[in-house]
Amino acid sequence: MTNTTAAYGQYCPISRALDLLGERWSLLILRDLSLGTTRFNDLARGLPGLSRSLLAKRLRQFERAGLIEKIGADHLLTDAGTHLRPILFGLGEWGARWTFGEPREDELDPALLVWWMHTRVDTSGFPGRRHVLHVRFTDDVRRFWMVVERGTPSVCDSDPGYPVDVTIVAEVAALYEVWLGRMPLAHAQRTGRVSFLGQPALTRRMPAVLRLSPVAGYVRESATAEEPARAS
Repeated sequence: MTNTTAAYGQYCPISRALDLLGERWSLLILRDLSLGTTRFNDLARGLPGLSRSLLAKRLRQFERAGLIEKIGADHLLTDAGTHLRPILFGLGEWGARWTFGEPREDELDPALLVWWMHTRVDTSGFPGRRHVLHVRFTDDVRRFWMVVERGTPSVCDSDPGYPVDVTIVAEVAALYEVWLGRMPLAHAQRTGRVSFLGQPALTRRMPAVLRLSPVAGYVRESATAEEPARAS
């Protein structure tokens, strides 16, 4: 595998890996690819601070290096790319233990949160073939709709005109913390920071519908480990 950017110039496997993976945005692009995002526009939407030109450049670098291959409109991980998954989520586990805490204001992006969440929702327990979740934030004027058509989810930032099954009402920070495993959903509901509006038969299914972030387990384990230390 080769890279055309400036190298560290050290004969060491860690150095060689960083030659390819150490540039800005590289690991986050690979994170999203490893979670199943394959289309260019979807990658761009999930990485709003990344310019489309730099995204295209990084994808070309990964393709030349043999980490991905492009088949039609899809960017698919090769065996080499797939083997990065435990490394990426190992970083997530380390970050949850040593660097993660309360969200900073500059990290709270409602549109990005809903985009992340929509890839994980499981409305298979709802009746019918189309399911609509309306997301209404109490501290942000923007509104979002997650629409699941025959199991395929999408996000709308304007009313799609379909009947809403459940409305999620939440503070931005609270929904982030719930989705990332820092705050139990039951606690967020008890304190009024997250609530569900709709038919009770559907709202009581929401804890199963909102499947949490892939790193939520690490965050939850870290928070549980810290509780005895705080109590002592």
